[in-house]
Amino acid sequence: MLCSLRRWLRGLEPRVRGHMDRPWLLSLQPWLEQRALFRFQRQPLARGVAAGMFCGLIPGPLQLPGTLLACAWLRGNVVAGGMTTFYTNPLTIVPLYALAFYLGALVMPGEQVMPAWGTVAPDGVFSVQALAAWMQALGTPLLVGLPTLGLLLAALGYVAVHILWLAPAVQRGRRWQRCRTAGCTRPPAEH
Repeated sequence: MLCSLRRWLRGLEPRVRGHMDRPWLLSLQPWLEQRALFRFQRQPLARGVAAGMFCGLIPGPLQLPGTLLACAWLRGNVVAGGMTTFYTNPLTIVPLYALAFYLGALVMPGEQVMPAWGTVAPDGVFSVQALAAWMQALGTPLLVGLPTLGLLLAALGYVAVHILWLAPAVQRGRRWQRCRTAGCTRPPAEH
């Protein structure tokens, strides 16, 4: 499965590069190529996922522009970075921000108490205004915890891409090692 995912990602590269032949993008091509923004190889993909994981915690409309800038700075894959930002959505943002609050409370001195949802939404109904008020009530621990959580998630995403990318090679090496100890002269066939 991982090999087929890797082949699929590598197959995306020519299609993306085909879209780069637009006349208005021709002047940017040397810069884009130098930055590896559309390379579907291990390092650019890992950097793109890390950028997307970090920038996914940025509020709404700034996630993708932030990811584009981070990918350009880190020389990461823009497609992987942009797709990764979708781990934050209306269902996951509240638990992620609560986790960021607790991480910030761990880092900050003194005792930090998370405000209850009922203090910002007395009737308990979810609304964008209630969510904004709750986020504002989270205060400094949230401001400290968001970059902390973003860095943690970015590091986990970076490592996960490397592990997933190298897993088929490790499996092949193990099969070859077992075959050599059993007396084989040729490597075992791929599944």
